[in-house]
Amino acid sequence: MDPSLEPVPPEPATFEPATFEPATFEPATFELFVAARYLRARRREKVIAVTTVISVIGIAAGVMALVIALAINNGFRDTLQKNLVGATAHVNILAKEPGQGIVGWPTLLDRFRSLPHVTGVAPVLYDQVFVTGPLTGKGAVLKGIQPQSELSISETLRHLKAGSLQALNASDATVTGNIPGIILGVKLAADLGLSPDAAGASLGTVVTVISPQGRLTPFGPEPRSQRFRVAGIFESGFYDFDDNWAYTRMDAVQKLLSLGNVVNAIEVRVDDLYLAPQVAEAARAAAGPAYTSTNWEEQNSQLLHALKMERVVTAVTIGLIILVAALNILITLTMIVLTKYKDIAVLMSMGARRAQIRRIFVYQGIIIGVLGTAIGLVLGYGLCYFADTYRWIQLDASVYALSFVPFEARALDGLWIAAVALGVSLLATIYPARNATSILPVEVLRYE
Repeated sequence: MDPSLEPVPPEPATFEPATFEPATFEPATFELFVAARYLRARRREKVIAVTTVISVIGIAAGVMALVIALAINNGFRDTLQKNLVGATAHVNILAKEPGQGIVGWPTLLDRFRSLPHVTGVAPVLYDQVFVTGPLTGKGAVLKGIQPQSELSISETLRHLKAGSLQALNASDATVTGNIPGIILGVKLAADLGLSPDAAGASLGTVVTVISPQGRLTPFGPEPRSQRFRVAGIFESGFYDFDDNWAYTRMDAVQKLLSLGNVVNAIEVRVDDLYLAPQVAEAARAAAGPAYTSTNWEEQNSQLLHALKMERVVTAVTIGLIILVAALNILITLTMIVLTKYKDIAVLMSMGARRAQIRRIFVYQGIIIGVLGTAIGLVLGYGLCYFADTYRWIQLDASVYALSFVPFEARALDGLWIAAVALGVSLLATIYPARNATSILPVEVLRYE
């Protein structure tokens, strides 16, 4: 028999033991999953879902209110500061003795121009006057200027509502009749009877300026008057200036007051607002012991201090809304712990560590805080943008110095508001998280 035809016995089957990979579950994923699951309550636990939503709404409302309140405060402060600094000088040099003018002012101008950070210097002469127009009269502040020097320290006359700065210098007798020009604030012009809607039609109108500082007689000072023609109308955006100020050439004011070549202040502009105190001190030293100096922060210290205090009070007061929302988080997590004792015991008996159980409830508080903070920031910054762009809230300019509420929402404010909201939310989780790990699984599961 052919050996190749003999049957070959089969090889014994070999079985390799099956290997099973244990299911892996990242700890952080496990804790986040359980935390999110606990926040989605079942039908019989609707009260937990309601308190969770209330907590999110509370955080969102607090964040939104704080963003809007600080934006209003920032808007008022920056707008008022911009208008004030645009209309006035950063530093003023005055004679130390009241009532004394500055006689040798041309030499002082050269000294001040050589100081660091100084970008403009201008001599000025102020006087309290009474202006009579076509319909009525009104008290005002008349500022005598050198037009080109004034442009170097103030923005008010750069963009006139009507007229031009060149018309202030016009001296053609056939056109002006030797009547000097004057530039009025838009509100002052309206009070005098000039048309604010057609400011150009008011140009050339003659007004009379009366100064109580006139010639001295045996019966007291005799007021002096002088006629001016309206050469322009300005609008600074700051109600006090628009309603009370007027500009003319310095020589015209000197003539009105029967003065020689004297001024009562030298105004200085600097390249950095917040260096004004240092520049003011340097200018005072350069001027000599007969002079003193002030800066824009000193002149408006009460207003700036009030706005600063309002910011602090607003942040503290509205911040209480976030604290109330944090109490809601505390109540929500405490209720979840009370209703999930059995689940917690099962998780711990299956090997979950106490630190993991604590993190479950910490993550719940963080989820609520993040959702509320994100919603609050989006709503707050969105409302600020539209309210500022479309000027939703109008104001009486005669009371508030502004015609509308400015909103200036800053990114830095949003960062610290979010940090506070998340920090308070995290603190609210400490007690429920510790309470959740204080149970004994054996005691809970004994009768289950």
